[in-house]
Amino acid sequence: MDRFDALQAFARVVEAGSFTKAALTLNLSKTTVTQLVQQLEARLRVKLLHRTTRQVTVTPEGAAYYERVVRLLSDLEDADGSVGSGSAATSGRLRVDVPSPFARLILMPALPDFHRRYPGIQLDMGVSDRVVDVIGDNVDCVLRGGEVSVPSLIARRVGELQLGVYAAPDYLSEAGMPTHPSDLEAEPHRIVGFMRSSSGRVAAMSIRRVQETVEVRSRHVVSADDGNAYLAAGLAGMGALWLPRYMAEPHVAQGELVRLFDGWHIDPMPMYLAYPPTRHVSARLRAFMGWVDELMAKLP
Repeated sequence: MDRFDALQAFARVVEAGSFTKAALTLNLSKTTVTQLVQQLEARLRVKLLHRTTRQVTVTPEGAAYYERVVRLLSDLEDADGSVGSGSAATSGRLRVDVPSPFARLILMPALPDFHRRYPGIQLDMGVSDRVVDVIGDNVDCVLRGGEVSVPSLIARRVGELQLGVYAAPDYLSEAGMPTHPSDLEAEPHRIVGFMRSSSGRVAAMSIRRVQETVEVRSRHVVSADDGNAYLAAGLAGMGALWLPRYMAEPHVAQGELVRLFDGWHIDPMPMYLAYPPTRHVSARLRAFMGWVDELMAKLP
């Protein structure tokens, strides 16, 4: 038995709660992962995991052992990194999940800079606006707008997004120019709904001016749970949009969107980078966090 492989397999099973998921993230067969854990238990002469047909849970002895294993694996990774210096010490695979518009408009164009700084990091980027099982899918971190809905994650605020209300000229020609946010609640006006994947519902949006606050609940004929699709529907004239400025301003400059309701304000949307509390904050994850901080500081 390779003790390092066995320890890594055990830790991943605990984090994923499944031999199958652990095997996928380790690029091993389920049989191999099972055998490694069994060999580890035989060597220690203690049961580390409870196995049923439905789930895998850690025993009290396994939980205590897991805490020490995680620290050991973290120390080994740091030791490997300390051999080099600067960007040479920051290497390996980093799995992140980010919102689709933020990836397309902010992260992807800036990736050459990241690669120049950290050529040894392999960045595997999941692009979605949906809730991700960070631990089960073995994702190192997620970047999300709005409050993090999973309380077990460590959420680090990296900035905030300024928001506004926008509509395409074709839509305004058809429905007319709204002069007050409440106009959007009456026909012929409508919005494009942004559907939260966690609830499947289109949320209302609050907008304020001095001491007046309006919570707009407008009808919609189309909704989407992906930011790029949401924006595309608005550009096609399907309704008014609530957009971060970084998404809207290029289209405003080209005459494809018009900003509505001057003098009204929407509370900024916080951006969080979240990661599992059990996951070691590696040098490559720290590098990614710092890089995201810089990008957020440059946003409008």
